[in-house]
Amino acid sequence: MIEKIALNVSDKLNATPSRDFAGMVGLKGHLEKIKSLLILENYEPMTLGISGPAGIGKTTIARALYNQLSPDFSLRYFMENVGGSYRNIGCGDHGSKLRLQEQLLLNILNQTNMNICHLDVLSERLCNQKVLIILDDVDSLDQLDALAKDIYSFGPGSRIIVTTKDQEILQTFGTNNIYYVGFPSNGEALEISCRYSFRRSSPKYGFEKLSIRVTELCGNLPLGLRVVGSSLHGKSRDEWEVIVNRLETSLDGDLERVLRVGYDSLHEKDQALFLHIVVFFNYKDEGYIKSMLGDCNLDVEHGFRNLVNRSLIDISTNGDIVMHNLLQQMARQVIQRQEPWKRHILIDPHEICDVLEYDTGTRTVCGISFDTSETGEVFVSKGAFKRMRNLQFLIVHKRKQGEKYIVRIPQDMEFPPRLKLLHWEAYPSKSLPIRFHLENLVELHMRDSQLEKLWEGSQLLTNLKKMDLSMSCHLKELPDLSNATNLERLNLNDCESLVEIPSSFSNLHKLKALSMFACTNLEVIPAHMNLASLESVDMTACQRLRNFPDISRNVSQFCISVEELDQVPESIRHWSRLRVLTITSKGKLKSLAHLPQSVRHLHLSYIGAQTIPYFKKSLKRVEVYLNSCRTLDSLPDSVREDCEQKEGLTCSYDTSYTQLNYTNCFKLDREARTAIITKHFAQGWACLPGSEVPVEFDHRAKGNSVIIRLTSNMPLTIFKVCVVISPKQQTREFEQLLCRRIGRGIEAINVYAIPRIRRKHLFLFPSYLLEEATSKEVMFEFSSEFKIVECGVQIWKDESETNNNGGRTGEEEEEGGSNNQQDTYNFSKAWDEEEEEEADKYVNLNPAKRTKR
Repeated sequence: MIEKIALNVSDKLNATPSRDFAGMVGLKGHLEKIKSLLILENYEPMTLGISGPAGIGKTTIARALYNQLSPDFSLRYFMENVGGSYRNIGCGDHGSKLRLQEQLLLNILNQTNMNICHLDVLSERLCNQKVLIILDDVDSLDQLDALAKDIYSFGPGSRIIVTTKDQEILQTFGTNNIYYVGFPSNGEALEISCRYSFRRSSPKYGFEKLSIRVTELCGNLPLGLRVVGSSLHGKSRDEWEVIVNRLETSLDGDLERVLRVGYDSLHEKDQALFLHIVVFFNYKDEGYIKSMLGDCNLDVEHGFRNLVNRSLIDISTNGDIVMHNLLQQMARQVIQRQEPWKRHILIDPHEICDVLEYDTGTRTVCGISFDTSETGEVFVSKGAFKRMRNLQFLIVHKRKQGEKYIVRIPQDMEFPPRLKLLHWEAYPSKSLPIRFHLENLVELHMRDSQLEKLWEGSQLLTNLKKMDLSMSCHLKELPDLSNATNLERLNLNDCESLVEIPSSFSNLHKLKALSMFACTNLEVIPAHMNLASLESVDMTACQRLRNFPDISRNVSQFCISVEELDQVPESIRHWSRLRVLTITSKGKLKSLAHLPQSVRHLHLSYIGAQTIPYFKKSLKRVEVYLNSCRTLDSLPDSVREDCEQKEGLTCSYDTSYTQLNYTNCFKLDREARTAIITKHFAQGWACLPGSEVPVEFDHRAKGNSVIIRLTSNMPLTIFKVCVVISPKQQTREFEQLLCRRIGRGIEAINVYAIPRIRRKHLFLFPSYLLEEATSKEVMFEFSSEFKIVECGVQIWKDESETNNNGGRTGEEEEEGGSNNQQDTYNFSKAWDEEEEEEADKYVNLNPAKRTKR
């Protein structure tokens, strides 16, 4: 019922249609055709491809489609420019695909950090959800393999939409449902051009022939029409004739020359800004770019405005600068065609090799982007950067994963003094140069480096905002960061040799995100740092940690592994913004009595506690997930897997969501089994070994369906359902169980993902019938890769019983007036808006949403 109310609220909040796409020529026709292909009333998950030439408008169509459809999906995400933005991740090997899945899960679940260890996590997290995922501008089959390999692993009604220039990728992937975006008609193309050049749907008087000629020269390509039309806006007729004549002589069927019209019309400073964005700052935050380019003799604020007005860049809703792929390609060609001694930015790998080896750089160079996968062994000379005194942006990376390359640098090499961005993947030296001027550095990215240390002593670091030293497995110590007072993000993931966090961390009061996943030798963290801005901390898989650090009272997400932890510190009660807490411990945790009321999601792994009494007293609306907590007596909202010994538990109180996973726990005693089977929960499920439907279920049948005759005519009937399942040839970690319920004129489908089982199991879950009766019969029908042995249904409550009890469950009524502050569930009350938003972030942990037709 919570879901029904929440969906109604969501529908009302999203009832006002967005006007972002109002008036776009030809868009309505595209959307109607695509929606007919999607067959949205069909519950079967589906993948659809949108194909067409570059610049035809695929992304615009996909965005408008996402805008219309997203309110109807519990989880949705528009993954921008997959082929470009995520190319640096690679996708060619197992680890790279994991990282790509992490990016999708982080955004669709609205989390700040996440680490996954196998490729089934994506389907496991989203298996029960009705998801809408749009993968924009895919250019590799590997990307689809990583993100959309098995559409049937998602919930019923799910839709994955892929836009790509390469239709062959879709066909190879097996997607035959493809919408090809054709060119607009001559009339539509003229209207598109006029909307940008005149801000109206038709040409101004005297510009008719020129407008038609521009449309012809652009070949009716929407992107070309937009760029050229924007560059002509406000120009006189004479200026139009000059530009059109130029297009006639230089276009030669090549779109790049069409796109150059907008670029060539820019002021020299705006051209420089445009090229900087292409090479270094595409998809970066507008404020970040301004801080990087503030002293580059560029009017950044005015330049941004010009670039937006001429449709050369867009600014996304979250403030990121976005540039179309064609414009990026055009810009790189512009750089390559410049005279070598005039180039401010170097991007040609072979030219860069010569510059670094033979010291041929000049003061003109302000940026280098060096793709080492295009070269062999590279030798950097001692004075390679000495003549490039104005170099501010240096990126050394490899676009092609798996390619072997070697960069050799001398110990006494010097970086230029004005460097702001140093991004050097697989940096080959054990330390940074002794004479390294750090006062201008804004971002230091040394992923997968050979570094053992960075620098000695205290340095001027007041401009430093981002540090990424992840996968630097030889890094033994961090430098003094006392002066890094503006540092916002620090990534130390997989720094295996790191033992201690320096006390200078106490000065990082602007730090927002700290990630130290799998720092396996980390032992020492300074006490009582209380970093004021810290929001997210990940210390998972830090196996040698002994203490629970009091690191910030403002943190909202905290993940930690502490082997010897026996209780969380009392100071955690003051962490008033903490929403998500993940604790991994090796068997000594006894109490969680100090958790703050703000906690909504609690994840516990390998805990040895007998009880967690805190939940009986005050924690409300929390979802708790327990993994391998084998001696826990008191079990709210738990997850257990493969119990090895005799188990006992009591489930003496209710929460709004309960997940009791006792798959393959064959030594449960009678008391434990009874507690699980009789557990009353509003949402969730339970799974435990069993070969027959318990006697409490008075409506039973052999096989995969059961019919119940209703005796009351109430608007609300609550069923408890039990299915006996038996394994077949189960090869996947999870198999789906689909429940189809027909009754009272409505059909509902629930889909659950059940872990691998070795023998027969019972699967139990609630089902709600909310509508007025039009039939006296209700049928439940089940299907699965499991064998359905038997099924049963128990009518648990109806509205009359609920009202008579004042909204309490039977267990609560027995306890009468006891004031034990147990969590109770009121069927007539929905979560407030804040709770619903927070639940959406972690909806992957819940079973599938109910869908109806």
